[in-house]
Amino acid sequence: MSFDWRLLLSLAQQMSIFLVIAYLFSRTPVFAPMTNLSLRLPHKILIYLIFSGFCILGTYFGQPVNDAIANTRAVGAVLGGLFGGPVIGFLVGLTGGLHRYTLGGFTDLACAISTTWEGLLAGLVHFFILKSRRNPDALYSPMLAAIVTFCAEVSQMLIILLVAKPFTEAVHLVSLIATPMLVANSIGAGLFMAMIRDRKSIYEKYSVTYSAKALQLASRMMGIFRHGFDREHANDVARIILEETGVSAVALTDREQVIAFVGMGDDHHLPGKPISSKVTLHAIEHNQVMFVDGIDVPYKCSRQKNCPLGSTLVIPLRSDNEVIGTVKLYESKRRLFLNINRTLGEGIAHILEEQLLNSRYQQQKQLLVESELKLVRAQINPHFLFNALNTITAVIRKDANKARELVGDLAIFLRTNLKRTEDISTLAQELEHTRSYLHVEQTRFSDQLVISQDIDSAFEQYRLPSFTVQPLVENAIKHGTSQSLETGELKLYSTVREERPYLVIEDNAGLYPDEDPLQSNSPEHQGLGLHIVNTRLKNLLGSQNGLLVESEPHRYTRVLVPLQNE
Repeated sequence: MSFDWRLLLSLAQQMSIFLVIAYLFSRTPVFAPMTNLSLRLPHKILIYLIFSGFCILGTYFGQPVNDAIANTRAVGAVLGGLFGGPVIGFLVGLTGGLHRYTLGGFTDLACAISTTWEGLLAGLVHFFILKSRRNPDALYSPMLAAIVTFCAEVSQMLIILLVAKPFTEAVHLVSLIATPMLVANSIGAGLFMAMIRDRKSIYEKYSVTYSAKALQLASRMMGIFRHGFDREHANDVARIILEETGVSAVALTDREQVIAFVGMGDDHHLPGKPISSKVTLHAIEHNQVMFVDGIDVPYKCSRQKNCPLGSTLVIPLRSDNEVIGTVKLYESKRRLFLNINRTLGEGIAHILEEQLLNSRYQQQKQLLVESELKLVRAQINPHFLFNALNTITAVIRKDANKARELVGDLAIFLRTNLKRTEDISTLAQELEHTRSYLHVEQTRFSDQLVISQDIDSAFEQYRLPSFTVQPLVENAIKHGTSQSLETGELKLYSTVREERPYLVIEDNAGLYPDEDPLQSNSPEHQGLGLHIVNTRLKNLLGSQNGLLVESEPHRYTRVLVPLQNE
């Protein structure tokens, strides 16, 4: 086999032009799909068009040799297969082969077959590397591109020998072009891949730089959640994230509903709606970041069939190791979900978690001050004390012993209010404190108030915040039974719901206000300490474990107090 240095030099010059075009092309946005292996159909079509074009250019740049063409067409076919997979590789090779076939010559059919095979061969390499799942980035190896191209060119020479006629001319042709084409195409493919790899590396470095900048901007959100993780402030955060990341849409959820949504699809992804996405529910349940790229993991909108969104990243938001919601980033069906935004999304979630932790700490400090003030006022409620003294005065005239018992109960009640300093009590301690209060109230209302208690003894050691039960009982009497014309009935009993123990305080008045007392800041709607009791429970047991209020007008109002059994 002779070696033609002039042919090698000519092919090298062609490859240089080829690589210059490739370099200029790499500076355009359409180059981006080649830096990401998770490709949608539109991007695969783009790869087909790009590398089919390189195949055709390789043929046009070729050097005529004995009614044949020494060329760099194989680079386009091989890279098309490595990036697009078997189907795209086959189609790129077929397109380049058919184009070569139209140019004629005694090797036209052999070149058409061999080019198609080269694309398919590279596509199979793509398939097996991704299937192994060991190192998908190996597809970006210049050495791999060079080796696959070398093997592809060897197979082309064999196909020319098998298909081209007459055989003697095929042998002569192969002896002239084999070595120059093997060298030029292999090195060219390796250099082309090195260019793509370097561009990918630049994108990743840019990702780190951009993420750092965006996180710095995200830090300006510090303090947005100082008043809590609510809808108003969540919407502000979602809009900031949308502006900083440039994604198609951003949503924030708590554990049960969407609390903010901005961007594409906001006509049907509405705040206030319950969470219906299985991916989001899985992220919350398993405290796990979920990425649905719409390719390997299909994306399906749970709200609307024709939703323009095509991929999503769901990042759990945690507070004290408890998932309280999620941050969701979306991209449209026409855009790739860039690694930049995946990194940025997780970074922003971390920033928000720090904010929520700081916010919760500040709330607890403020709550401590408010609790002390409210509890001081609640410890000696002037109305209760006035009514109790009047009741004792009336009883003294009729039953001195009964009056002494009431004085003793009142003393126990006041002593407990004044001396108890611990934040946490057992249910038994709370019931003892409440018993003194109820004895005075039952004497005051006489047969107009019937009190019953049915609490499992196993519940008595369960924990809850101090001064929880008595304010709720007082609220049930003051805003419930005392307002009813019928005989008031007050029940205290234990129950279990969804494996959580509860103390239930139930009255038969059913005078639950139209405005939710647990959401209102209005004292007249809270009863004595109702709001602060609810807040202290959430601080002890978690934000999802406050008071539960159930009511049926003029039949009952039922307040369920969650207990901690640890």
